[in-house]
Amino acid sequence: MKSAALVVATNFAVMVVLSIVASLLGVDRFLTENGLNLGALLVFSAIFGFGGALISLLMAKMMAKRSTGARVIQTPQNSTESWLLGTVNRQAMAAGFTMPEVAIYEGAPNAFATGASKNKSLVAVSTGLLQSMSKEEVEAVLAHEVSHIANGDMVTMTLIQGVVNTFVFFLSRVVGFLVDSFLRRGSSNNSGPGIGYHLAVIVCQVVFGFLASFIVTWFSRQREYRADAGAASLEGGPNKMIAALRRLGGLHPEALPSNMASFGIAGKIGSLLATHPSIEDRIAALQSRR
Repeated sequence: MKSAALVVATNFAVMVVLSIVASLLGVDRFLTENGLNLGALLVFSAIFGFGGALISLLMAKMMAKRSTGARVIQTPQNSTESWLLGTVNRQAMAAGFTMPEVAIYEGAPNAFATGASKNKSLVAVSTGLLQSMSKEEVEAVLAHEVSHIANGDMVTMTLIQGVVNTFVFFLSRVVGFLVDSFLRRGSSNNSGPGIGYHLAVIVCQVVFGFLASFIVTWFSRQREYRADAGAASLEGGPNKMIAALRRLGGLHPEALPSNMASFGIAGKIGSLLATHPSIEDRIAALQSRR
């Protein structure tokens, strides 16, 4: 459930930040000054909803490096690093985009891809994964991450998060306005939104943000199936990817920071808020391709 908790916490944090910014800018007072302006509210909701998601996307690679301590391989220091660069370069060329940065970080078995675009992306692999898997299995993991980049999953998930944030921001304020209007019925005080509005908005953002997480993680799980299929195509069939998943099932993968969880090779399972399907389901999907 750690993955679920991270997703909920991240959504809550995003909504809190959006609310604070909106309050400081006087957006709520402006929108409710002469009754709720739904058109203006939708515009502001889209600006805040997509703005936050796009900023996160643009900062994703930098934050990934900092949060994991990943070291980008500039000049290979050993045969393993040379092999990693060569493998990712081969796979990126086959997938039709410029070779991403390749990095190694200290940690338990896992790997991830991130970046704002295909040609400004990063593939990182942990020392734990390199030590616990064969080269063929690591090749499959790298192909999985390269497929995330080729499929544009970072941008896709950002757009989905932007849509979700927009509706959470919008619906929370609609409900807040209705609650505030009910509590202040008959009052001549029209100085702006009251305490009922602000409390209702906060509660609704938490509730709607939690519900919206189910949508985001469902899309994330579908992208995992597609990345597995992409890895199978890049590596000449599903066998390597199946072997890598089976090996991963017997390990204890490291939990990635929430902003990278959707693009790691492994994630917590057993929940509707999980970013990854179960290992068994992923293997079954690959076996159906044989």
